[in-house]
Amino acid sequence: MENINKTSELAELRRQLAEALKLNEALKASKIKALSCKVSEKGAVSVYGLGRFPVTLYAEQWERVIDFSKSIQSFIAENKALLSVKQ
Repeated sequence: MENINKTSELAELRRQLAEALKLNEALKASKIKALSCKVSEKGAVSVYGLGRFPVTLYAEQWERVIDFSKSIQSFIAENKALLSVKQ
């Protein structure tokens, strides 16, 4: 009788582990948010989803950043060994 109880306890623990692993994967996947934009109270463009706080610039500033984006990409490629990667 004791052997049957241990077998059923082991099966229950395996079921709980599988459920916990599945929940963990779902939580990891939900951390990656899509980027979104909103107009701020002062009329600037706020980009959400990059970090804890939005990145907010006026339209003219975003246009300058966008025009400079190829230079940023080159800089990142050239300095890849020095840069940290956030997981």
